Amino acid sequence: MTIQEKLSRLPQVNECLMSPHGQKWLESGYRRIVVRSIREVIESKRKEILSGLSPDVSIDSISGDIEHAIRKHSAYKLRPVINATGVVIHTNLGRAILSDKAIANVAATAGGYSNLEYEISRGKRGKRYSHIKDVIKELTGAEDAIVVNNNAAAVLICLDTFAKGKEVIVSRGELVEIGGSFRIPAVMQASGAILREVGTTNKTHVADYENAVCGNTGLLMKVHQSNYKVIGFTEEVPVERLVAIGRDFNIPVVDDLGSGCLISLEKFGIYGEPTVQEVIRQGADLVTFSGDKLLGGPQAGIIVGREKLIKKIQNNPMLRALRIDKMTFAALEATFMQYLDEEKTLQDIPTVRMLTQPLELIRKRAGKIMASLKKVISARADLKIVPDQSRAGGGSLPETDFPTYAVSVKPSGMSINALEERLRLGAPPVIARIQGDALLIDARTIQDREIHLLVHCVTAALKNNI
Repeated sequence: MTIQEKLSRLPQVNECLMSPHGQKWLESGYRRIVVRSIREVIESKRKEILSGLSPDVSIDSISGDIEHAIRKHSAYKLRPVINATGVVIHTNLGRAILSDKAIANVAATAGGYSNLEYEISRGKRGKRYSHIKDVIKELTGAEDAIVVNNNAAAVLICLDTFAKGKEVIVSRGELVEIGGSFRIPAVMQASGAILREVGTTNKTHVADYENAVCGNTGLLMKVHQSNYKVIGFTEEVPVERLVAIGRDFNIPVVDDLGSGCLISLEKFGIYGEPTVQEVIRQGADLVTFSGDKLLGGPQAGIIVGREKLIKKIQNNPMLRALRIDKMTFAALEATFMQYLDEEKTLQDIPTVRMLTQPLELIRKRAGKIMASLKKVISARADLKIVPDQSRAGGGSLPETDFPTYAVSVKPSGMSINALEERLRLGAPPVIARIQGDALLIDARTIQDREIHLLVHCVTAALKNNI
């Protein structure tokens, strides 16, 4: 049979669509994806023929390839993964996991209409921020609060509202760079504020701020070193002293806390992370922090502080461009509500639970994972439980190593890199890390509900490894 004769046997797209297979695909999928998938497979077979092969090109024969293509193109690009890295607030993996109550509130609110900007008691239009202010004020002790779409936006609107065309005094040691190469000086420039850096990288004194104040000073700003630490011969001006300077010169003080912790972590042996409540008590006029870091909620930038200053932010036209939607409100309100009971917070908010869980509990989870794996892959890999270190991640608690336990997997007949790749490309993807000659599955960030699926994924990755 000549190449031309072989090519003539290729089915037409419409022929595939009209077949029983095609009718089934159209019934369960999207027509555009089905057509694209059929064309892809036909083109693939055409290339095989032109290369000298003689593939079976009947519709029945190529239907499996078409179905695989349909599944691939129909899959969502944003999808769940299993985080086996031990990094709790993993920016690349979506940061904080929402609590069950937050997820339920999002589903209930997003699945129908809501009173987002409607005041039910008065039967009139309301303000979206009214739903969440009271609980934030109660938890933080602040006079007022407002929420935007992330902490960079929170800093941006504070600068735009109070220091556009004016100087903002910041310690040189606090000119941080956050994820994605965004830097405080760049955010400041975008707001129209003028950076006035004082002090040195390792030391800044009270006099540095006092000497920098002028008639064009709009804000005194403090930036918490949430994603790095300068240690050794250092000195910084504490918030209360900066507040005193602000009071003397009638200049507002804004403290960018970044991570945003509402529970003291010292009882868990974690030091150096101030709570929002502490900074408010120390007198900061405005405090900004993230919703999806140590708080354990959705992405958001929370601004708390003095009522008259929050009102000015509310009147800034930029707020509309930075406001959050109903799903973020629903998740954030449910998250804050759970903080009203600290014991429940430690159990019910996944981020807080993972950071504070007892080491023995992690060891037991690692043991459960290993025992389940041994039942199915004991001949394909060397398994053992090893002590290791987890990290908070997300630019939080940079000095803190969290003791953990991980399941060490050393496959036989397969490289560690090959195993890592198979897990990463699996369904769902398992994101683990390589250490030395083993792949580590950190039990700290494995959810109990994921263990069965994790074992299935590891087994599938090793199934050809004998």
